[in-house]
Amino acid sequence: MLDMKFIRENPDAVRENIKKKFQDAKLPLVDEVLALDEQRRAAIAEADQLRSARNSLSKQVGMLMGQAKKDPSKQAEADEAKARVTANAARLSELERKETELDGELHSRMLLIPQIIDPSVPIGPDDTHNVEVQRFGEPRVPDFEIPYHTEIMESFRGIDMDAAGRVAGSGFYYLLGDIARLHEAVLAYGRDFMIDKGFTYCIPPFMIHGNVVEGVMSQTDMDAMMYKIEGEDLYLIGTSEHSMIGRFIDQVVPAGELPLTLTSYSPCFRKEKGSHGIEERGVYRIHQFEKQEMIVVCRPEESRDWYEKLWRYSVELFRSMDIPVRQLECCSGDLADLKCKSCDIEAWSPRQKKYFEVCSCSNLGDAQARRLKIRYRDENGKMQLCHTLNNTCVAPPRMLIAFLENNLQADGTVLVPEVLRPYMGGKSVLTPYKK
Repeated sequence: MLDMKFIRENPDAVRENIKKKFQDAKLPLVDEVLALDEQRRAAIAEADQLRSARNSLSKQVGMLMGQAKKDPSKQAEADEAKARVTANAARLSELERKETELDGELHSRMLLIPQIIDPSVPIGPDDTHNVEVQRFGEPRVPDFEIPYHTEIMESFRGIDMDAAGRVAGSGFYYLLGDIARLHEAVLAYGRDFMIDKGFTYCIPPFMIHGNVVEGVMSQTDMDAMMYKIEGEDLYLIGTSEHSMIGRFIDQVVPAGELPLTLTSYSPCFRKEKGSHGIEERGVYRIHQFEKQEMIVVCRPEESRDWYEKLWRYSVELFRSMDIPVRQLECCSGDLADLKCKSCDIEAWSPRQKKYFEVCSCSNLGDAQARRLKIRYRDENGKMQLCHTLNNTCVAPPRMLIAFLENNLQADGTVLVPEVLRPYMGGKSVLTPYKK
């Protein structure tokens, strides 16, 4: 959500930003917001005048009532003053109701106006215009056929999607044996990797209130992702970023504690609305998964540097497991409304002979902090909004696909990189069951 003062002083810049995001249907929002703001400020000014006049008018009524007791000819003047007090009180009550209504209408429209994007963001309408920045590691295509990832898992008796379908429907799975252990090993390694970078490990609530949901994501993303608990003001989180940022709602963070660098574990629950292609069956796009996340809350002047650090941590982590990756800069039309800059880290799929998304790194500027009132006092004692950032550390469903494909051998075994062996009981090779 943008600062109202910024919209008031820079309406053309706000309109241009909407155009850059290819959301022309939102252009009328700027004039609507400006009109509502003008009405609201006029109502506030009139109400302030009435409040200021109330005390002096009340004193005048008291004085005239006292005079009327001694001189009946003053009664009419006293009654007139009393009528003005009553009329002013009625008008003030009307203005206060109007101010509340205008606040609500203004707020609902402000939530729809996208964050100002960073000047470095490439301009394009959708993800086909995202820009490859650089590659890390040499993509390899082996001289043997790589099975679909669920077939690899099944060779280890490591997945049961049929039973999950009977229990919970499509979009769920059971992981078993070495594959389940590998899943936990990747999460544990990601946790320790981030702790070694100086991040504090956290396990947050897995449900959050509606006002926190509104604070951390756009309405569009909320409708597409979130599961609501029936009859309660609670939502299942789609990522731990939601509850981690929500932790600081209405807080003034001590300046000496910034930046806050946190790595959080959680299950994630997502509707995943819409149809998907054949490459997204299996465990690529599912309703429940687990994830290790990176979260940073910092001063505004630090957020660009932290953005660079966060995506580079992803590259380092994936390369430590012998997985080639690339950085893909997200274009304007592919940015969620609260993001000012974002990039994806994509892992190489030797089976598909292309890259696919495994991490998403985002700088949200002050968007979440403004909605949730997350602030700090600068060196002059002035209140400032923090900046927030997040990045996927590891999300094992997709990570497992990349890991299994890149470490699969011709005989069906899977090599375990050295960094994961302590979490796999010292195993260096996973051997499938013989048919």
